[in-house]
Amino acid sequence: MKKQEILFWLRRLAADRRLALSAGLFAAALVMVLGAALTTSVTSARAQAVAPDATPLAIPPAVKSSNEFTRIAEMLEPSVVFITSEYRIRPTTQRRAPRQEEGEQDQDDNIIPGPFRRFFESPFGQMPQPPRRREGTGSGFIVDRNGYIITNLHVVDRATAIKVRLTGDRAEYKAKMIGSDPELDIAVIKVDVGRPLQPVRIANSDGVQVGEWAIAIGAPFELEKTVTVGIVSALGRDLGTRQQFQRFIQTDAAINPGNSGGPLVNIRGEVIGVNTMIATSSGGYEGIGFALPINTVVKSYNQIIRSGRVVRGSIGIRFPRDEGQIENTLRALGFDHGIIVESVAPGGPAEKAGLQPDDVILALNGKPVKDGNDLVSRISEMPIGAEAVLEIDRGGKRITKKVIIEERDKVFKEDLEALSGRREMVDPDADKADESSARFGIGIRPLSEERRKQLGFTQEGGVEVTVVEEDSFAEEIGMRTGDIIVSINRQPVSSFEDVKRIQSSLKRGDAVAFKVMRPVPGARGQRQWSGVYLSGVLPK
Repeated sequence: MKKQEILFWLRRLAADRRLALSAGLFAAALVMVLGAALTTSVTSARAQAVAPDATPLAIPPAVKSSNEFTRIAEMLEPSVVFITSEYRIRPTTQRRAPRQEEGEQDQDDNIIPGPFRRFFESPFGQMPQPPRRREGTGSGFIVDRNGYIITNLHVVDRATAIKVRLTGDRAEYKAKMIGSDPELDIAVIKVDVGRPLQPVRIANSDGVQVGEWAIAIGAPFELEKTVTVGIVSALGRDLGTRQQFQRFIQTDAAINPGNSGGPLVNIRGEVIGVNTMIATSSGGYEGIGFALPINTVVKSYNQIIRSGRVVRGSIGIRFPRDEGQIENTLRALGFDHGIIVESVAPGGPAEKAGLQPDDVILALNGKPVKDGNDLVSRISEMPIGAEAVLEIDRGGKRITKKVIIEERDKVFKEDLEALSGRREMVDPDADKADESSARFGIGIRPLSEERRKQLGFTQEGGVEVTVVEEDSFAEEIGMRTGDIIVSINRQPVSSFEDVKRIQSSLKRGDAVAFKVMRPVPGARGQRQWSGVYLSGVLPK
């Protein structure tokens, strides 16, 4: 073949290959176009089939709808803290169900009937158990840039460790107890975070009015930074507690477990109270919450940071708490103000000055006494050792008595020790040296007629539990201060001697069953009493 022919066929072959490649590329492109068109067609068909008349939604630009409540929430956020209190429970050898806290329900209640639950526990139930830790939570608020915090005493009382978490800070800071006021249920703690903190602003709670806005801030159920809104429902509520100085602001702002110690603030973001308790039959919010007025709290705070405790004056009298009954009685006697002396403390200032039951105190230092709260408030703020001049009506005769103010916690030592958890003898058998003897770890006192009236307890017999010793057998089985023991192992008790006699017959390792009467909320806020059995095996 000639050279020219060879070149011709090579050029022809190259042209055919280019043509084939072009054809292939064209075919591939055609497939892609057709596929896209087909997909679009199918998608469009589907969209039209599902919602042919629907218009896609658009998210608008973010707009902050600010109001007074959002401003207050933002302002108070750095000042409200979350508190965790740790409690150490000593090892036990008794076989019993775990202690059930108030409002807590056993997980197995629907599976194993309560009276038989103990028989389904571990067969090693009587072996020594390792130390256990229990935690409680609550709220508080910063009142000083140096880290001083106000909370409820029941949030941190007897804690082996207190930890505080600040908003926006993942760290937990150890807090130390500065002091407390058991009669008011207030405690002051301090944290050191290495920087100044933002304190709240304090209002004058004397200016609070029924119907004004009230905002509660805290950590209910450990849900930090929770803000709820309501109004002030009532002022000066006396809930019949043993704490003489507790007169509450009532609110319908939602307060739940974990809110304790947090602030109740007004529409200006100023603290008007310390959220302390709720009225509930379910353990949760039912529209009635109570806060301690901040003016009362500030007076205690100022003493605590100065001396670690609160000192109040007293003249050593008791008077009826039923305001309606007192008012009617005074009106029948011809008075529109004053208080009737129900009893005088043995050896107290009033007894020394010659006051008697049924005396009507009409004036203090020349100024009329409106009611019992007025007298107590004024007396408690007088210096220890000061002289109080009382104008008294005794059987229709006006007389004057001069009384020297004494320290309240000395005049009513037993009552205040019961509130604060202190007592010289914390066990009815504490004086018994026999190491095989049983210890309950409680402080008790008999129920006088006066005390029964105060408590509204009408059942015969019983002794009141004034102290439950920490890490004791009584604490382990769930006994509480304020319980009334009516029987031990089915033997009725009505005196210190009864309890001591039964206790002396028991030894370590014996089973013990207490029947106690426990106060529970009743209709219209009235206190009722419910029977509870507490049982366990005395530690060996």
